[in-house]
Amino acid sequence: MKLIKKDRLAVQIYNTRSEMGKAAASDIKACILELLEKKECVNMIFAAAPSQNEVLAALAADKDIAWNRINAFHMDEYIGLSADAPQGFGNFLKEHLFGLCDFKKVFYIDITALDAQAECMRYSELLREYPTDIVVMGIGENGHIAFNDPPVADFKDPKAVKTVELDEVCRNQQVHDGCFASIELVPKTAITLTVPTLFGGGRLFCIVPAATKAKAVRDTLCGEIGEHCPATVLRLHENAALYLDPDSSALIGDVQ
Repeated sequence: MKLIKKDRLAVQIYNTRSEMGKAAASDIKACILELLEKKECVNMIFAAAPSQNEVLAALAADKDIAWNRINAFHMDEYIGLSADAPQGFGNFLKEHLFGLCDFKKVFYIDITALDAQAECMRYSELLREYPTDIVVMGIGENGHIAFNDPPVADFKDPKAVKTVELDEVCRNQQVHDGCFASIELVPKTAITLTVPTLFGGGRLFCIVPAATKAKAVRDTLCGEIGEHCPATVLRLHENAALYLDPDSSALIGDVQ
């Protein structure tokens, strides 16, 4: 493992994608256990994407984590898919983690909500009621975090949860990831937790494998901090860690 730092962001580069996922899961577990020594429950937000498969699998298999003391949220959801759509992020997380572990509570964004604005308000209230301790996240091909694509990302967003239009790079990523057969099938709108909501988590664990993310990782670590690459905000957080594999880290060189 190679360890580097960019501004406040700790960056860990592993020899394989599998090692990366297991290491991230181990660090997340240690953080959970540490927090549970101090408080009764831990509140966590999870990303839903194939890039998270390894870390979610390792977490789900861990029998030492007291999941019944953890409340879970997810960070985004499409608007307009059916309740049982496999592409739904709540459904993805139910299959890979939420349905495999005995969580205290799981709070789903309602993929079938007819009033998206009302759903944003409902989820915002839940997030206020259960302040975020840990965020487990990724980075999109356009540098997005959750569905905060560059055109809609706002580091000072007054909203906790909002509706957004997805840009073309983001929608194409869903095809590249194998979630949809063509871009025509990818919804154009979604509900997302905003940048300040994610940044407000006490600890951020960002897991980013694969060559398709190499440019986004380079822009995150080597470019200026700003909404043009939303993931650059990670460099400002006091307790954030970025986990990479050889493919995703291929373009960063010697980060200065």
